[in-house]
Formats: sequence, structure tokens, C-alpha cells
Amino acid sequence: MRVKESALLLSLLLCGGCVVMGPRTDLAAVKNDVQMFARSVADGVTKDGPKAWQNYFENSPTFFMVVDGRMEFQDGAAVQAAMPKLTEAIKKIELKWGEPLRVDALTEDLAIMAAPWHELVTLADGKALDNSGYFTALIEKHDGHWQFRNAHWSTTPSQAPAR
Repeated sequence: MRVKESALLLSLLLCGGCVVMGPRTDLAAVKNDVQMFARSVADGVTKDGPKAWQNYFENSPTFFMVVDGRMEFQDGAAVQAAMPKLTEAIKKIELKWGEPLRVDALTEDLAIMAAPWHELVTLADGKALDNSGYFTALIEKHDGHWQFRNAHWSTTPSQAPAR
């Protein structure tokens, strides 16, 4: 292959890549949207208690949640099934994200979030649980709204339940 043909082939490949990728996604805007979503999650859960999680977890077969290394919910249906017991057992939740709240925008509809968290949970019997740890999640945008596609909650080791 001659230099001229090689240059033409390279140009076509590069240009073709641009067409396939489409317009450039504004990842800074995605990061900002996800940070606002995270704040709304903390506000919603603090205001409405455990039932608010239904708004933030995807109700789909792809959703899952792990807590301290154990599968807590294998899919969105498991969350929905557990919600009546959770709302009965938990009177109030105060959720706060710590700093840094990290967001890695992957595409215009997909991002990863990571942040320290602190939660004060008041149970139906009045007992209070004070927990902290670290949270990571894959967040997906559907119909203009962000939701957790999966989530992992780690409890600070000194607070982790005995096994």
C-alpha cells in the first residue's frame, strides 16, 4: 500500500470513528446532574424514610444491592417485596453523604458514584442506630430521571455487625 492510500485509509477510519461515536457528550453536565441526584436522594430518604428508596432504585431485573459483602436485594422486585417490612420496622432515616462525593460520568446516561455516608436510623421501637461507611453505585438515566442500577454499602469496620 502506498503512502497516499495509507493516509486516505487512516482518514476514513478516523472520520468513521467520529460518526459512530456521535456528538460529544458533556460529561461535566452529567457529573453535575448526578451530584444533584445524590443530594435529592439524601433529602428524599431523610424526609420520607425507607419508602423513598423505591424512587431511587431501579425496579428492574438488572438492579442489585450488596451490603457488607452480602447480596441484600438480587433485583428490583426484591426491593418492592421488602418495602412493607422496611417501612414498618424503620420510623425515620437521616442520610448524609460525606466528602468527597465522587462521580465518574461514563456516558450521558451512565455514571458511577462513590461517597462516604452517615445514617441515623430510628426504628419503630424508638431504638436509634448510628452507622457510617462508604457507598458505591452505578447510576443510570431512564426517561430523564437518574436511578441506582446497583449499589454497594460498606459499613465502617468498627461498626460492622459481628459475624
